[in-house]
Amino acid sequence: MSTQVRPGWMEKPKPVTQAAKAVALVAVVLLVCVPFLVIVSTSLASTDEVVANGGWVLWPTEPTLDAYRDILDGGIVTHALGVSAGVTLAGTLLSLACTVTLAYALSRPGVFGGRPVLLLVLFTFLFPPGMIPSFLLVKELGLLDSYASLVLPVLVNVFNLVVLRGFFQGIPEELYEAARLDGAGDWRVLWSVVLPLSKAALAVVGLFYAVAYWNSWFYASLYLESDHWPLQQVLRTYVIAGSGLTDATTGEGTVTAPQTVQMAVLVIATVPILIVYPFLQKYFTKGVLTGAIKS
Repeated sequence: MSTQVRPGWMEKPKPVTQAAKAVALVAVVLLVCVPFLVIVSTSLASTDEVVANGGWVLWPTEPTLDAYRDILDGGIVTHALGVSAGVTLAGTLLSLACTVTLAYALSRPGVFGGRPVLLLVLFTFLFPPGMIPSFLLVKELGLLDSYASLVLPVLVNVFNLVVLRGFFQGIPEELYEAARLDGAGDWRVLWSVVLPLSKAALAVVGLFYAVAYWNSWFYASLYLESDHWPLQQVLRTYVIAGSGLTDATTGEGTVTAPQTVQMAVLVIATVPILIVYPFLQKYFTKGVLTGAIKS
């Protein structure tokens, strides 16, 4: 009687393999954590200590919050932080609302014009508009130097739309039919049946939108004046140029950006996403895989 050979992936890893995995894991963690530690430490160090250590500090001897006080005293960074927070919150909510309603409509069979609209949406994904046509369109719509220019041109992301559409199609048809028998209309079905079952997908898509709005700087450089810039564009100017920004509170002079201030702005720009992500991590894999597999 022949014994069945177990697949290699079911066998217990050898000690050498486990040790190699541990070393690789530690190396990856160090590659991620050490640069972030240097950034935080530099932002907490004094200017003299940064200069004495060649521009970077691994561990400050006398930590100070002077850099954070300088940038959060109601000047450029404070204004830019408010702009980024407002654009991210409003943009994420509007994008979720539009994406959910469109994805629900395209997921239902027999919707009038559903297939042509889906093909049109997918066409924009395969052939996105160029920078010049986008700028001319925003200009003709009168959106230049307005925060709407950061939201309306990117209101619906096709990838997020496809993920939600696939998730909605994966909901058992019996639930839709039961809601119909109870007299529920489309809006009632969407609100009471579809959305409660789609928390994982909504969390993932919402995170995608929030990260995209929070990290966006390119459109701000095209459409907005410097006194309306969000945080990421201010950070880019601080790090690359180091100076030359007009103070948003007084409208006069320029603001220099020493290394400690640059790193403090970088920390402020990074921490909000790091805080939000752990709360949505449990939905991340489930939401993406379910929306991608169901069709």
